[in-house]
Amino acid sequence: MPGPDAFRQEVLRHRFAAVANEMSLALQRAAYSTNIKTRRDHSCAVVDPQGRIVAQSFSQPAHLGTLAHFVPRILAAYGADNLRPGDGIACNDGHLGGIHLNDVATVVPVFHGGRIVAYVATMAHHLDVGGGTPGSIGLHEEHIQEGLIIPPTLLQRDGEMDEPILRLILKNVRAPRETGGDFRAQFAASATGARRVLEIVESEGAAGMAAAIEGIFDYTERRVRSAVALLPHVTVSAEDYLDGDGMTDEPIRIAVSVTLGDDGAVFDLTGTDPQRPSSINTTAAMTFASCAYAFRVHLDPDIPVNDGFYRMVKVVAPPGTVATSVAPAAIGAGSDTGMRVCETALRALADALPEASMGDAKGTVCNVAIGGVDPRTGRYFIFYESIAGGYGGRARQDGIDAIQPHFQNTENAPIEESEAHYPIRILRYGLVPDSEGAGRFRGGLGLRRDYVAEGDVILSIMAERSTFAPQGLFGGGPGRSAHFIVNPGPRQHRYGSKFSVRVPAGDVISLQLGGGGGYGSPLDRDPEAVAADVRSRRVTRRRAAAVYGVVIDRAGRVDLAGTLARREMLRATPGGAR
Repeated sequence: MPGPDAFRQEVLRHRFAAVANEMSLALQRAAYSTNIKTRRDHSCAVVDPQGRIVAQSFSQPAHLGTLAHFVPRILAAYGADNLRPGDGIACNDGHLGGIHLNDVATVVPVFHGGRIVAYVATMAHHLDVGGGTPGSIGLHEEHIQEGLIIPPTLLQRDGEMDEPILRLILKNVRAPRETGGDFRAQFAASATGARRVLEIVESEGAAGMAAAIEGIFDYTERRVRSAVALLPHVTVSAEDYLDGDGMTDEPIRIAVSVTLGDDGAVFDLTGTDPQRPSSINTTAAMTFASCAYAFRVHLDPDIPVNDGFYRMVKVVAPPGTVATSVAPAAIGAGSDTGMRVCETALRALADALPEASMGDAKGTVCNVAIGGVDPRTGRYFIFYESIAGGYGGRARQDGIDAIQPHFQNTENAPIEESEAHYPIRILRYGLVPDSEGAGRFRGGLGLRRDYVAEGDVILSIMAERSTFAPQGLFGGGPGRSAHFIVNPGPRQHRYGSKFSVRVPAGDVISLQLGGGGGYGSPLDRDPEAVAADVRSRRVTRRRAAAVYGVVIDRAGRVDLAGTLARREMLRATPGGAR
């Protein structure tokens, strides 16, 4: 059957996108955990009968690029022929094609006329899936230690939750109320998506919808090919290092080579270090999502993201590296390795596309979990979030302060909601002065959040950039590294970026994320922009003079004569502009 005309096809493309976004909104509103309903750590997609992404919500690129691998593998492992109307599969096995155990995917078939015409899929980060540490965030040597592994399992039958299986899952987690509610929210969102897809089938017919999907894929591929034709066809490379694996301080090398050509982008990770006996490993699917994001941001923002786009991205890497780990490797903190793959790829592309590039962002997802017994109720609680940091400076614009950058794209949890739901007070919430990477266009500032718990808790941090700070571009300076401190002050204890520790009630937990790298020499920054940063207390007067060469008087105004002299002196001094 011929496909619809171009106008009709474009209408249907937007209808599919609307389905995915409505699913995302339904999941957010029905969820129990703050992590999903407020921070929006979830994603939704419409998938064709072959397991190819048709449309995805405006959510988490890390989830969405991963679902492109995960959904077909879930269907192959469970057996699509075994599915019936009203069924729904759940799976969190990262080594099958996901991220880590907390990110649970659901896949629901959409039947019409007795056969599957599409699937609707969700992925959401659950607060806890068991394992050795609260929030299932911690250092482990093997995948099985990190929590309950759910293979492709039928959790919904005839439109209803399979209660015995759900009870089995909830018995193995520390936040059963939130976990149960979030599972129900995922399947409720899927029911919404299935209804909307059936409305498209009713208006277009199953064959007409299938033809439109093929047309949408081909259209997207043509758009990507046209966009790549305008980019330089080059091979560029970069490398960076992770702080260590948490078991040792030995840095971990991430190497990325990117080739742009007629057939899209090829990312070669040959030279990346082997996987470690630690949770820092990530999966090949997560690495694919990281690379897909690094490619996508250099294309026209109007280009759809579906199978037509994903087929233009290729990742070459031997199995068994920290970026392509294989079982039984632990993968709980693999999103941080994925973030480093992403930023290393972006840094490589900066050589070919300087005007479209930026300095490093905060460089870490920064998984934070706090767990213990709530003294108000006597029940176990899990508090989870990730902390924002600075975005890198750009060719014509400063980096953004306190943002969840790149494929992370989550929101910061409000103080009021966190304190209302958990026995935790947030004592301080603000920007970290002088944390920006200096530059003609500075990096964004990092974020600081200080917590105090009402009872004894276990704090687990799986993060990055406490040793290797975010780097700038083209003479831009590095951002401040991340700091993880208990009881900041004269007797403070500063930890590395990966640890679990018991924190007594009343002790202060201070999480200070890094700033973004700068772009261009700080000595070329507009002095008035420096003065504005000083007046807003983003930058101190001392740093303004020492790094930017801008002398600010006590009224917050630029001393032009002093600035000219200071900058001349710094330019004449090797390493003077840092």
